[in-house]
Amino acid sequence: MTRIYNGPGGIRRSVSKMIGKKVDKSVTIFTPFYSDFGMNITLGEDIFINSGCCFQDQGGITIGDGTLIGHQVVIATINHEQDPDKRGDMILEPVVIGENVWIGSHATILPGVTIGDGAIVAAGAVVTKDVEERTMVGGVPARFIKKV
Repeated sequence: MTRIYNGPGGIRRSVSKMIGKKVDKSVTIFTPFYSDFGMNITLGEDIFINSGCCFQDQGGITIGDGTLIGHQVVIATINHEQDPDKRGDMILEPVVIGENVWIGSHATILPGVTIGDGAIVAAGAVVTKDVEERTMVGGVPARFIKKV
């Protein structure tokens, strides 16, 4: 199958249809971009999302103005019950990313996490807890590295 590149405007139009909201012309999204639902994503202005990102958005994803998201970042909003008898039950929790956040390539943001304004998530980090504003976190699980 031949794919036709529709340019940045075409990508924004496609993502606007997917999320059911207008994507501002200042937003740049490189494809491929994956979402399991789409309608629960809210994007601010002047956002950059690099290629291969996967947004599992059923619990809701909000991304603030000026945020940079690296290659193949995963944002997950769904978890499962730990009790084996209820393992199929899903728990939905939103992810909120503040303004001017930088998330490095291959990072994973888990359900219920809030990342504060100006924070940096290092490449490959697995973020399991809230990240304070203007701090850098990294590792598995992500931990405080320094103030920004």
